[in-house]
Amino acid sequence: MITRSFLFVLMCGLTTSLHAQTPSSPVTLFQNVRIFDGKAGQLSGPSFVLVRGNKIERISSSPIATDRQADTVVIDGGGRTLMRGFTTVRDVGGPVFGLKRAIDEGTVAGPRIFPSGAVISVTSGHGDFRLPFELPRLMGASQSRAEQLGAAMIADSPDEVRVRVREQLMQGASQIKLTAGGGVASPHSPLDATTFTETELRAAVEAAENWGTYVTVHAYTPTSIQRAIAAGVKCIEHGHLMDEPTARLIAEKGIWLSTQVFPNEMADAFPPGSSERDKAMEVFAGTDRTLALAKKYKIKTAFGTDIIFSQRLAPLQGALLAKWVKWYTPAEVLIIATGANAELLALSGKRNPYPGKLGVVEEGALADLLLVDGNPIEDITLIANPGKNFVIIMKEGKIYKNTLSR
Repeated sequence: MITRSFLFVLMCGLTTSLHAQTPSSPVTLFQNVRIFDGKAGQLSGPSFVLVRGNKIERISSSPIATDRQADTVVIDGGGRTLMRGFTTVRDVGGPVFGLKRAIDEGTVAGPRIFPSGAVISVTSGHGDFRLPFELPRLMGASQSRAEQLGAAMIADSPDEVRVRVREQLMQGASQIKLTAGGGVASPHSPLDATTFTETELRAAVEAAENWGTYVTVHAYTPTSIQRAIAAGVKCIEHGHLMDEPTARLIAEKGIWLSTQVFPNEMADAFPPGSSERDKAMEVFAGTDRTLALAKKYKIKTAFGTDIIFSQRLAPLQGALLAKWVKWYTPAEVLIIATGANAELLALSGKRNPYPGKLGVVEEGALADLLLVDGNPIEDITLIANPGKNFVIIMKEGKIYKNTLSR
């Protein structure tokens, strides 16, 4: 029996590694597929999708004739669906410029990366991993290990903030990330701490806007979120401790919320009884309220992950996305991870490193297509097992996985 499937592109992280199995083909024709376009909440009827080069050239409900040249790839979807897979990610803090370049040049296979470069923090804030013997910090002194690696940079005045922002932009950052409040993993930053002043945050916003892009901030608490919004920040990362007035403010101002459901296994990364574990449990407990508020106030919400330093947990991205059906319908979840995430990426403006339409299946969009063996609108758990259920993965017209040919 042939099951229905669909092709889709998830914009947040890679659930299936991309390794091209065949050279790029000038023309690929998908026949008899059902399309989830990243915008509407339902599937199309049986359709045909023609990909030429790296873009979707034509979508039709009737058969599409091609020149049938020797290198044309014809894929019979057998009623499977079209939508999008994890082919683009936004990395909001870390030394990722080298990996991005390697992927862009074709040295290694992987997703497009919208990089922030080093996360910018204050002394003792989330991102400051220095030990007591490294204090005090002297102006002009040698950098800490995290700064040397490009993972985090310390800035304690508006002028220092401008320098750190401009350094990341100089290296190719598509957006800038600051830590506006305390965090879980940093040993010196309690969750209730509000770090940057509004003036410091506004300096970052000004420097980013001078380059045509935006600032996003790590923030959990109402105070840190509200201060960041007052300074002109366009996106809040996490937000797990927000209250209802803060949710209303986010919605009224049109601010983006990029948030996540954490895997239960993530708490195991911190020793029992440690302050980091206690902070993690407090953040995890706020997830239900935060997503309920996001849904209630129709906040512009993006799906992100916060799985760091763990090769074991990274493959759970699809399963974590599937958990969002506690608050949203399956179709709403898939729209958030495709079309909505693409809208957030587009905030980078002229600093967008990848011109082209992402996150949707429409004529003229980049040909990032994923053929799924099943219908995730009816069974969202299909995306939790990409190894089994994602039968074709295409990024910019190149097929990286095709199990239908076996």
